[in-house]
Amino acid sequence: MKPVEIAKGIYDVGVNDWNIMDFHGHSTHCGSSYNAFLIVDEKIALIDAVKKEFADELIENISRIVDPAQIDIVISNHTEMDHSGGLARVMHRIGETKPLYCSKMGQKNLSLHYPQHWNYHPVESGETLSLGRHTLSFMETRMLHWPDSMFTYLQDEKILFSSDAFGQHYAGFEKFDDMMTSDIMVHAKKYFANILLPYAPLILKLLDQVAAMKLDIRMICPDHGILWRKDPGKIIDAYARWGRQDTLRKAVVVYDTMWHSTERMANAIAAGLNAEGVDVAPMSLKKNDRSDIMTEVLDARAVVVGSPTLNNGLFPTLGDFLTYMKGLKPKNKIGAAFGSYGWSGESVKLITQELEAMKFEVIDPGVRVQYIPNAAALDACFALGRKIGRAI
Repeated sequence: MKPVEIAKGIYDVGVNDWNIMDFHGHSTHCGSSYNAFLIVDEKIALIDAVKKEFADELIENISRIVDPAQIDIVISNHTEMDHSGGLARVMHRIGETKPLYCSKMGQKNLSLHYPQHWNYHPVESGETLSLGRHTLSFMETRMLHWPDSMFTYLQDEKILFSSDAFGQHYAGFEKFDDMMTSDIMVHAKKYFANILLPYAPLILKLLDQVAAMKLDIRMICPDHGILWRKDPGKIIDAYARWGRQDTLRKAVVVYDTMWHSTERMANAIAAGLNAEGVDVAPMSLKKNDRSDIMTEVLDARAVVVGSPTLNNGLFPTLGDFLTYMKGLKPKNKIGAAFGSYGWSGESVKLITQELEAMKFEVIDPGVRVQYIPNAAALDACFALGRKIGRAI
């Protein structure tokens, strides 16, 4: 990608990673981007770097605008290596003694990642930095989603450089929300559900802080995906909704199957939910990546989980999914379990225990079927779906 001037003298000099398919264990079917921003003023500032493998491409992009050695200041909003991995190469190119601004936790984390003794300038919330015509201010955003995270706000242009917040794993030549022909909110929702969901209460507090500060935000520039210039309020409103974990009249039926018995049960439960007017789709773990399922779980009121019993336990894909979902801490959910078995049949009990540990409202002990479900068993599954639908 070539640099894109997003405002006068302000450039996105980041790169696209077209081929990344997995990020922290969740799927990135559309790749990702590592956005970095160059502000050309009396002092020239670079905000964030890129993944290590793309450092030379970042330097090439900067070179299209200025000699990298002319950069006076580097700002690190987040030390995770998809943003700081290229920092060593950048600092070596522009000069190891140039000031590096970050949060206090950012200095600690960067020093644990990299042995170089850079010229750190740790900042606190509310501190400002003049570049000449432009003034930057900083806001700590701890645990969104690392302890070091912070925002940088360009006051006169009303641009918020938001690190990982408001981002999406999406690689494309479109740079802004008003250039998208597909729904970028799908990617933003997936990003929130699989990365930021555990920090939902902190996100709500942050949004309250931003509202109290009466920040006028004309553009939001995250470190992944497109930039929000047409309607930045749209993604802010979505974060408030997702942060509250508001739910729809919707259920997700998650399952895997060995010989289609659990699959038939899942379809019968989905039919029962549908009969109560609930938006529902059965989602097989053979077909759907766990991160795509979590995207649907985000605003679902009910999650129904099914597994055959294997070796007195859960089918491995269900164990994986439940562990993954538990770590993301979804709230405001109704839950129930179902499954088939040959001779021991522990899966329903084990799923129920996991749902209860996640503080789901488990409204039924679940349905167990030995071997192949007959008509009566499928009727029981349909009835379970209707019961959950009425609870929704």
